[in-house]
Amino acid sequence: MGIEGVGARVARKEDKRFITGAGRYVDDMVVPGMKHAAFVRSPHAHAQIKKIDVKKAQAMPGVIGVLTGKELKADGIGNLICGWMIHSKDGSPMKMGAWSPLALDRVRYVGDAVVVVVAETKGQARDAAEAVDIAYEELKAVVDAPKALERSAPQIHPEADGNLIFDWELGDSAATNAAIKAAAHITRMKIVNNRLVPNAMEPRAALGHYDKAEDHYTCWTTSQNPHLARLVMSAFYNVAPENKLRVIAPDVGGGFGSKIYIYPEEIICLWASKKTGVPVKWVADRTESFLTDAHGRDHVSTVEMAFDKDNRITGLKVDTIANLGAYMSLFSSCVPTYLYATLLSGQYDIPAIHANVRAVYTNTAPVDAYRGAGRPEATYLLERTMETAARELGVSPAELRRKNFITSFPHQTPVIMNYDAGDYAASLDAAMAAADYAGFAQRKADAASRGKLRGIGMSCYIEACGLAPSAAVGSLGAGVGLWESAEVRVNAAGTIEVLTGSHSHGQGHETTFAQLVNQRFGVPIDSVSIVHGDTDKVQMGMGTYGSRSGAVGMSAVVKALDKVEAKAKKIAAHLLEADEGDIVIENGALKVAGTDKQVPWFQMALAAYTAHNLPGGMEPGLKETSFYDPSNFTFPAGCYVCEVEIDPETGVTEVVQFVAADDFGNIINPMIVEGQVHGGVAQGIGQALLEGTRYDASGQLLTASYMDYAMPRADDLPSFKVSTSNTPCPGNPLGIKGCGEAGAIGSPPAVINAITDAIGITDIAMPASPSTVWAAIRATKH
Repeated sequence: MGIEGVGARVARKEDKRFITGAGRYVDDMVVPGMKHAAFVRSPHAHAQIKKIDVKKAQAMPGVIGVLTGKELKADGIGNLICGWMIHSKDGSPMKMGAWSPLALDRVRYVGDAVVVVVAETKGQARDAAEAVDIAYEELKAVVDAPKALERSAPQIHPEADGNLIFDWELGDSAATNAAIKAAAHITRMKIVNNRLVPNAMEPRAALGHYDKAEDHYTCWTTSQNPHLARLVMSAFYNVAPENKLRVIAPDVGGGFGSKIYIYPEEIICLWASKKTGVPVKWVADRTESFLTDAHGRDHVSTVEMAFDKDNRITGLKVDTIANLGAYMSLFSSCVPTYLYATLLSGQYDIPAIHANVRAVYTNTAPVDAYRGAGRPEATYLLERTMETAARELGVSPAELRRKNFITSFPHQTPVIMNYDAGDYAASLDAAMAAADYAGFAQRKADAASRGKLRGIGMSCYIEACGLAPSAAVGSLGAGVGLWESAEVRVNAAGTIEVLTGSHSHGQGHETTFAQLVNQRFGVPIDSVSIVHGDTDKVQMGMGTYGSRSGAVGMSAVVKALDKVEAKAKKIAAHLLEADEGDIVIENGALKVAGTDKQVPWFQMALAAYTAHNLPGGMEPGLKETSFYDPSNFTFPAGCYVCEVEIDPETGVTEVVQFVAADDFGNIINPMIVEGQVHGGVAQGIGQALLEGTRYDASGQLLTASYMDYAMPRADDLPSFKVSTSNTPCPGNPLGIKGCGEAGAIGSPPAVINAITDAIGITDIAMPASPSTVWAAIRATKH
């Protein structure tokens, strides 16, 4: 293995440009004649639009155009869609309310776009937006999902009676009810998973350019999947024909799921560019991001977990109400269904599971996939319930988990998933050893002597990622397949370009994908270029989300490398007058095994293009493509142990130790994997302790800035102890599993389990802020 190959701790190639300020983001893009857009957004959560008067705005300095939803519809621009069909348990399809990019007659959440102003400068656009006069008739709003189902709740979309989008179930209700009825012990809980705002470092942005001479559109956008954006904007929103639309996603400063989707702004910037005859650019400010980016989580669930007399789980019954906000975003329907309920078995051998999920409209920002997407909600529910059950049963939380672990693979769960490989006890043992679990009692006593409450909590998570296979997800309602593409171009001088449909926005593709090539051909990673994010350069691919870049994206690259290797060996065998089967590739050369005969990689590549001396019938060149459709999800798993100290006088919680023991299968770059775990755990601790989206009863967002929404900072986090074990994934050629979401999935229940352990209570709401913890401590004393 070369020092830059698979398994090496190679520093990220892309970091040089980022840390020197040389990254190129959408906000950095400037094209000749470019103008700026500002949106007039609804100040009401629910209202009828009675009148829109744009005359004053049109007359203001620098204004080029003031456009409304009526003009948008007159030009045939379509409504936004949800791309995953879910059917209710009675067989009826989900009730998708109309979502116009610019509201027509009604607004449904604060921030709903109503008018767009295009002007010479951003300041002029914003000034003119202030001058647009809109008359609203305010309507009653509802922000709480359970309340939205009540008869007295306002009707948000005429298509969804009683605000119910779908009433869906998975599993065996009769078997689960029978298990609960026969149980020796039942643990019952109400579990709330708090709503979050993703808050990527780079806000969303779009630059639309219609070239009249070429009759061609270009959209620069902050996207995790530019090809899907092009497909949806052409096929469903009628913005431009697909063959005349180029979508470019340059450097993207974080996505976390919130940049998977197509939002109104990309559509409107492209449409407005053609309408006004100028390129149109929009960059969100932070409050716009809080208001309009897809939010995450927001579940209210009840759970019953049944045990027999030997403390083995016999059944799990879950009822969940999922808040999807004012409109159905692109993937929103699959998050509380096939990305959530299918993981309710966790790491445990549970013979009977039943989940019922009701998805609901409210007058809040749309909710969609956010780092982990359904898996954090399932893990939080399961691991909070397991911890509580252990306390009710008077047994060790670690040993209750161990007793119920799945130990034989493959394992078919009662909720669709078939786990292919794992060793859950290995992760549990590693985490307990790293956390000095056995020494906790002494540390708790030491803390008590200092007037502090100390608690320990664990979480054993599993997730399904590397979303797949296309036929399977298609049968479950997905509108697109979840394959990936790759093209490997060996140039005449031997340098290599890898064109991938995966999109990198923090994952380190420029490094890890190049390591694959180094491993295979021995060329330095600096001789390998990774190209992505541009629909005119890269063949169609499905983008990056759901920890799929490694398992799916890299597997596509491997298939293309296989084809390149086969042709390269044929060329080398011909040049060396050897048998093709005797050719090996080592250290940047093609050699005849067991001899000193060899041809350097670059010389073989040059021969492919000069074509003076190739095997008979061989085409010149050395370029191969592949499409990879995985056979199964991958199933990363692990155990997290969190230890906290709480000041009972203030309620301030300090995470004094956090241990993560993960099984990600084979690892390409351990340093990048560790960074992904660190980032995910930071986000999970943020959810547990600090972050929470709040609306008032009228639908006003109370947490619309960093003054009100608490993001984790460096001093909120400990130095993490991370380790990995390895059960290779049998479902892809690299044996790898995803790692990007694990930290955010496994950490919230570990933190809350530790806090409840410290205080001696059953439950506490996330975020467990100092005031919340302080009140819980006071309540235990009465």
